[in-house]
Amino acid sequence: MKRRSSLPVVALVSLLLSGCVSGCGIRATTVPVDVGPAPSRVSCDTPAQPGGQSGEQGFRATVELVCGSQLVGVDRVVPVPEKRVLRDPVALVAQALLEALERTPSGEERDAGFTTGVPTGLTAVAPRAGDPAGTVRLSRKPEDLPPVALSQIVCTLAGNDAVSAGPGPVVLGGPNEDPPRAWECTDAVRSRPESVPTLGEIVRPSGAAGG
Repeated sequence: MKRRSSLPVVALVSLLLSGCVSGCGIRATTVPVDVGPAPSRVSCDTPAQPGGQSGEQGFRATVELVCGSQLVGVDRVVPVPEKRVLRDPVALVAQALLEALERTPSGEERDAGFTTGVPTGLTAVAPRAGDPAGTVRLSRKPEDLPPVALSQIVCTLAGNDAVSAGPGPVVLGGPNEDPPRAWECTDAVRSRPESVPTLGEIVRPSGAAGG
C-alpha cells in the first residue's frame, strides 16, 4: 500500500524540480496510475484443530480447501457419518470426507481466507459389481461437478490412506453404469484447481460380471 501512495508524491516532486507545476502548459490530472493489483491479504494459515468432542467418533484427516485460488490442506477431526448405511469401508470414509468438504469453513478458517466449492448433498454410494478395488462412486458424475469441487475431492481422497493405497490416482465414478475413471492430484492441480486431468477409463477386471 505504501508503494501506491508514494507514486503521486514522486511525480509531484519531479514537476516541482522542473518548474512546470504551473505556467508551462501542463494541466493537472487526477487520472490514477495503475500499479497492478493490490497484494492478497489472506494468510492461508491453517488454524490448529481441537480434538473430537467427547463421545464423538472421528478420525484425523487433511481436507483440501481453497485459499488464494489454490488448494491448501487443513487438518481436521472428521466425524464418522451418523447414518452408516454404507457397509463398504472405503465408501464410508469417502462419505465422511465429503461431508467435511461440504461444511462451511469455520470463522477462523474464513478469516484466514479459506472457502470450499463442494456442493452440499453430494454423497458416496456403494461401488458396482466389477468396479476395481478402492472405487468411490458419487451421487453425481464427477465430470458434472464444478472443476474446483472435483479438485478438492480428488486431492482430499488421494491424501487419505483408507481411500488411496499410496500416491497415485483416485478412482471415481458416478451413480450409473458408466465405468469409473482415474483422477490424479498433482502440483498443477493444486495450483490450478479449476482444471483436473483424467487418466482415462478404468478397465474392469476380466472376470467381472458385465465385463
